[in-house]
Amino acid sequence: MTTLKNRCAWCEKDDLYRKYHDEEWGNPVFDDAKLFEFLILETFQAGVSWHLILKKREHFRKAFLDFDYKQIAYFGDYEVQELMKDAGIIRNTLKIKSAISNAKAFIKVQEEFGSFSNFIWGYVEGKPIMNQFTSLSEVPAFTPLAEKISKDLKKRGFKFIGPTTMYAHMQATGMVNDHLLSCWKRS
Repeated sequence: MTTLKNRCAWCEKDDLYRKYHDEEWGNPVFDDAKLFEFLILETFQAGVSWHLILKKREHFRKAFLDFDYKQIAYFGDYEVQELMKDAGIIRNTLKIKSAISNAKAFIKVQEEFGSFSNFIWGYVEGKPIMNQFTSLSEVPAFTPLAEKISKDLKKRGFKFIGPTTMYAHMQATGMVNDHLLSCWKRS
């Protein structure tokens, strides 16, 4: 699986990271279901490595009904308790409950804007911000825009979505392109 490509250095840990980097990270995502999946995964990532989240991604997919926000919005105490028993995911009551409240808030944003995609991509006028970084040390943990979006989402009822989490979401879903200039994904 490892081919000789110039990649962003953060992804060279193993094939799972390289695959994610090569096939997903930074690719613009406009599909609401996929945007919600990344939102949930990013909120669970707070305090743990993204690599761990990627390793548990399929478990998350199963536990959260293929990230179906319409069903997750109806989760109650029973589902929270069942998820807390699932060793395949990050078992944190606050994060599990935030996934439920985020599903509800996500639906409200869809109702207001026609789609979550319309809302979130409106912050960048529908086009990725193309950063020009030459080294990982230049890539910020968050930006003023991520902070602005985070505050807006919190006002709308979203949880565990601080500016660092929001910026990671923006990177993952291609709202910002932080592939280094030397990376093959930039050619």
